[in-house]
Amino acid sequence: MTDIEDLTARIRAFADARSWEPFHTPKNLAMALAGEAGELLAELQWLNDEQISAGMSGSDLRERVRMEVADVFMYLVRFADVTGIDLAQATLDKLARNELRYPVEKSRGNASKYDEL
Repeated sequence: MTDIEDLTARIRAFADARSWEPFHTPKNLAMALAGEAGELLAELQWLNDEQISAGMSGSDLRERVRMEVADVFMYLVRFADVTGIDLAQATLDKLARNELRYPVEKSRGNASKYDEL
């Protein structure tokens, strides 16, 4: 299993080898991340839930979605690297916060926001 540190190093090396540092500003990376998230959404935009479920079990759709997910993830990892955010720790911190905001007994089966529970 590959960990976040290994992926961060590989993505950094990829960018460094191409001298992309001047382009990889926080703003540019955030915009690229949003663009890739939009491309992911575009793959699913006009499909209903049944079509998505069927398509994710081994079709061309699955591969297109898989590649868009990878693009989103790579830009997120690069953004965190450039801004000095420990992605794993930030995720653990946010998960702990959400566990408090969304207690199981109040939020199970409920899609309401934490301040509406």
